[in-house]
Amino acid sequence: MSMNRPNQDKFDRVLGQALRRHSESVSADFTDMTLTRIRQAEEQRILARIVLQQKLALAGCIALGGIAVIVAVAFPHIAVAAFRSIAASLTEQRGAFVDGIPQAIKAFRGDWQFYTILGAVSVFAVYSLVELLVGRRLRIA
Repeated sequence: MSMNRPNQDKFDRVLGQALRRHSESVSADFTDMTLTRIRQAEEQRILARIVLQQKLALAGCIALGGIAVIVAVAFPHIAVAAFRSIAASLTEQRGAFVDGIPQAIKAFRGDWQFYTILGAVSVFAVYSLVELLVGRRLRIA
């Protein structure tokens, strides 16, 4: 939980007024201790949510792997056909990819300035998008 100084000053003032009306004595650093506890509770809540998300992701991966094993055991002819289809597709794509490398190099040589600028703009756009969507959540303090 990020509190800026004006909010903290207002909280201190309101808390101080309430404590002056209260009859028990309170330590001088009560506000700091209270804010520290609030901050720690917020951090614990965030960490608990992250741990839960990781556990759910792990459970999903294990369940998906288990389902794949069950399907492969229960329907071996389908699993073998799917594997052959995937292997054939990858072999075809690898051949097309290897054959296209010289053509890509020739095209890049002709317009390398354009592709360099396009690549830089693309990298900046992806970086900005990640910073926009994830950047603020990664900063705890």
